[in-house]
Amino acid sequence: VLAYKKVQDRELQLHIFNPEGWKSEDKRSCYITIHGGGWTGGEPKRMFPFADHYAKLGLVAISVQYRLFNAKKQDTTVFDCVKDVRSAVRYVRSHAAELGINPDKIIVSGGSAGGHLAIATAMFDKVNEASDDTSVSPIPNALILLFPVIDTSKEGYGNAKIGERWQELSPAHNVRPGLPPTLTFHGTGDTVCPFVGAKIFHEAMLKAGNRSELDVNEGGAHGYLMRTQELYEDCLKKSDAFLNSLHLLNP
Repeated sequence: VLAYKKVQDRELQLHIFNPEGWKSEDKRSCYITIHGGGWTGGEPKRMFPFADHYAKLGLVAISVQYRLFNAKKQDTTVFDCVKDVRSAVRYVRSHAAELGINPDKIIVSGGSAGGHLAIATAMFDKVNEASDDTSVSPIPNALILLFPVIDTSKEGYGNAKIGERWQELSPAHNVRPGLPPTLTFHGTGDTVCPFVGAKIFHEAMLKAGNRSELDVNEGGAHGYLMRTQELYEDCLKKSDAFLNSLHLLNP
């Protein structure tokens, strides 16, 4: 466990899974995973199975802790969640040499609100912690999104939590050319993060000339692949193939 940032007297941590035979002079691919929970709950432990899978494949895998949105106290907003994950990727990239990582082989993944934060690392250029070194890019080399919050309009998820500036943090409304190759898993029966958002995002990505793959689960409810071993394994197999096609899995 490593602290990547100190904010409001609190240290935020990276939970690091090093592969067997790891040495700091390695130049391994890095798989970063971000937990969901509507930005208000959840913990890094939830994504440990994914981190463990990629560490076993020889990657350095990291599960990220971030500040959680707090509506009552109003001291943490969804913008702060975004700032934290962008800080986390910057930290990993700028400390690549001692973490045994190739700074040009960083994969960011996440589920639900964590999927939103994963793509936030590639997208929301104006949302940065004042203490960050913005000369270090937080943009990953690939994204894997699991049933993500992808549309924060009233038709999607999170509109009330973000408030009137929702459009600034809506991935479906901020697609542009040059975004990283993206694989999205989404179920058509998702009532939390409606499937139509994933479709709008996917089509916008293709139109902008980005590589985008949408893996559709017919009737799948929100979080479907975390509940069934078979679907979870299928997700990992497809994710591995996607990363392999990008030469991001270590030989």
